[in-house]
Amino acid sequence: MSRIQLLNPRLANQIAAGEVVERPASVIKELVENSLDAGADRIDIDIEAGGTKLMRVRDNGIGIDDADLTLALSRHATSKISDLDDLEAVATLGFRGEALASIASVSRLELITNTLDGGAGWRARSEGREMDVVVDRTQHPRGTTVEVRDLFFNTPARRKFLRTEKTEFGRIDDIVRKLALSRFDIGFSLRHNGKPVHGFRPAAGQADQERRVAAVCGPSFMESAVFIEEQRGPLRLWGWMGLPTFSRSQADLQYFFVNGRVIRDKVVSHAIRQAYQDVLYHGRHPAYTLFFDLDPADVDVNVHPTKHEVRFRDSRSVHDFLFSTLHRVVADLRPGDTPAGSAPREPAEWPLADTPAALPGASPTQHSMGGLLQSRGDWSSRSGGAAGVSDTLAGYGQLYGAGRSNEGVAASAEAEIPPLGYAVAQLKGIYILAENTQGLVLVDMHAAHERITYEHLKSAVDAQGVTSQPLLVPQTLAVSEREADCAEEYAQVFTTLGFCLQRAGPESLVIREVPSLLKGSQVEGLVRDVISDLSEYGSSDRIRAHMNEILSTMACHGAVRANRRLTLPEMNALLRDMEETERSGQCNHGRPTWTQLSLEELDRLFLRGR
Repeated sequence: MSRIQLLNPRLANQIAAGEVVERPASVIKELVENSLDAGADRIDIDIEAGGTKLMRVRDNGIGIDDADLTLALSRHATSKISDLDDLEAVATLGFRGEALASIASVSRLELITNTLDGGAGWRARSEGREMDVVVDRTQHPRGTTVEVRDLFFNTPARRKFLRTEKTEFGRIDDIVRKLALSRFDIGFSLRHNGKPVHGFRPAAGQADQERRVAAVCGPSFMESAVFIEEQRGPLRLWGWMGLPTFSRSQADLQYFFVNGRVIRDKVVSHAIRQAYQDVLYHGRHPAYTLFFDLDPADVDVNVHPTKHEVRFRDSRSVHDFLFSTLHRVVADLRPGDTPAGSAPREPAEWPLADTPAALPGASPTQHSMGGLLQSRGDWSSRSGGAAGVSDTLAGYGQLYGAGRSNEGVAASAEAEIPPLGYAVAQLKGIYILAENTQGLVLVDMHAAHERITYEHLKSAVDAQGVTSQPLLVPQTLAVSEREADCAEEYAQVFTTLGFCLQRAGPESLVIREVPSLLKGSQVEGLVRDVISDLSEYGSSDRIRAHMNEILSTMACHGAVRANRRLTLPEMNALLRDMEETERSGQCNHGRPTWTQLSLEELDRLFLRGR
């Protein structure tokens, strides 16, 4: 090895560029974030050849003073922080002072700026081996324009890793759409090879914001999303949650912003996944656009050079707040709730020529549970307990009267038709057809009854608490000292969930009691997984999930089966139960339980009005 020496400035900047400037999209992100920090309310972006030939970002922000131009292209030079206190509570998107210097080290960069509304501005150019900055006068309105040409022209090894023009521009487009979501009050335009792509208008009110979300995430997302807003002390969560039925095969429609910065965080992902766990089909992913605001001092954004990751100073309280808020929203969804995007919408973008379409779907266990159901007179009187739910719907007729006609029911409630309307027929012993104010409702009766039974079983368990079963032979568990400490710290959590877990040594635990529902299950692996979750996130839903799986299986076997003929009063009673039951839009496995066909959709099927 050679002797230790200081790196020359150009090489140091190129090393820094390797962290900050991965590809053209990285440049756009850094430049647009600078524009946002400069107070701009209009940002125009021009791209050529996927960003490898030219990237130009123009804003109407405060500009840069001419005396600071040379410093602006120097490494570790910034106006956004000045001391350690500023770093402890970063309130801007950029702050490291590396971006412009790093970009200039691997491109031909020109920066033109003006701090005044009139008069000539200043231009700074940097390229070449020594990265000398040349400053001269030129005309420019108030604000700043940065042009980046020939990216990686002097680092061919980096250039060869770039993808096709289409791929690189696709990543730029993704960055611009995320930034457009992060700041509704800013107008954005994007052009590629002279062709307009986006022209997002500033969005002030919620309706305008929803139009922008629809333009970015696709109108189908807004048609299947609900708006939420919750504040607890300094923590505020707001935005749009996709309905469980609008799940995705990939996690490609998930936007989460912390203080206006789009981030990826395992605590956030875990909390959201938990909130949706009981309503999503296996292998499916929820869709959402959510904004989380908190004190900048409570989140560390200086974790990664690209600032895609953050670290919360109290991750447990953040996790609990996110989970409890979203879990409650999912549970409270009922048939008839109006999605955020159900109203007619105007375009969210400025009129642009050639603008493309918006970018974006009776066992022993059963017998024991029968006793739990007996405590709920409203349900057990009609179902006879979980062990005999095959005739559950027989008692539904008592609600309206078995001999009463459906027309009479509808007439008596004409002034206020319920969300799922009134049943008119049963199809093939599988589907209930009902009429409501919008048109036709189709209900999968087994899936709907399965969810209703499942929710009642869970409520019964919660009402009586989790009962424990002592083990005849306690199980000894060999763990690490760190795991044993964690189990000891969260002993009350295990107790609440029906476990009796004791520490038997520095690296040993003893399981003495388990939840009755899990008797006979392999609980060692479950306990290890729970300890891992508690150590990582401060919470775990694995025990509850395992118990819910058993209850779900009971509900599935106990729900009314296909080919079971129902009377109109029985069908109407099932519809009313669906309207009152949490998460009734999905069965226990995440499949939809009902769908709506509007009169307009029915007219289109038969070409009416043409």
